[in-house]
Amino acid sequence: MTAIAGFCDQGKVWIGADSAAVAGLDLMVRADSKVFRNGEFLFGFTSSFRMGQLLRYKLQPPKQHDLDTYAFMVTVFVDAVRECLKAGLFYVGADYQVAESMDGYDACGCGQAIILGALFATKGMEPHARMKVALEAAERHSAGVRGPFPIEAI
Repeated sequence: MTAIAGFCDQGKVWIGADSAAVAGLDLMVRADSKVFRNGEFLFGFTSSFRMGQLLRYKLQPPKQHDLDTYAFMVTVFVDAVRECLKAGLFYVGADYQVAESMDGYDACGCGQAIILGALFATKGMEPHARMKVALEAAERHSAGVRGPFPIEAI
């Protein structure tokens, strides 16, 4: 279970995450963060901590070529991520699609709907406080979400 939130504000990308690792009714609050920087990229991950570790410590993000940002993400960048995960995991089940919300914010994990509602309701709020409110709302209303909440901006 997880809560990852992201939005854009005045040219910056903000990503925040919870710290829960849940298996059935067992919960561990992890010391390793689900949000991190790798080169010029800011990542947030859900599902597999192994996948997050590979993205953080093994992936060598490619440099953007003459492609626009979206085309770069859906081709060159995703291909590099796929190769990194194939080499480090036995099974990769995600479809690697790249999506961009028209709202300028998005979320994933079991706290997704709660975060989306909170981000909608806090438009115009200072970015760090907005992210904190969204993640705290998910913690309050989802059994699979726990702080602390690392938050990064780039």
